[in-house]
Amino acid sequence: MLVLTRKLGESIAIDDHIKIVVVQIKGKQVRLGIEAPKETKIHREEVYLAIQDQNKQASTTNADDTKKVTSLLKKS
Repeated sequence: MLVLTRKLGESIAIDDHIKIVVVQIKGKQVRLGIEAPKETKIHREEVYLAIQDQNKQASTTNADDTKKVTSLLKKS
């Protein structure tokens, strides 16, 4: 892990397309501004982990559910 020290208004450049700026410091909280291309997905870590968990659950199939879907498709 790279650890950097930045002051209010200072920034960090990642590659040629992402810039992270320290926007505000209030007590123990730091507000960061992130400039990145629109196609770059940016999430708080807890949201990212929830998305990954949901994707994992969605990718697992139950044999009974598969049989039900198959029988419904055959009826059409």
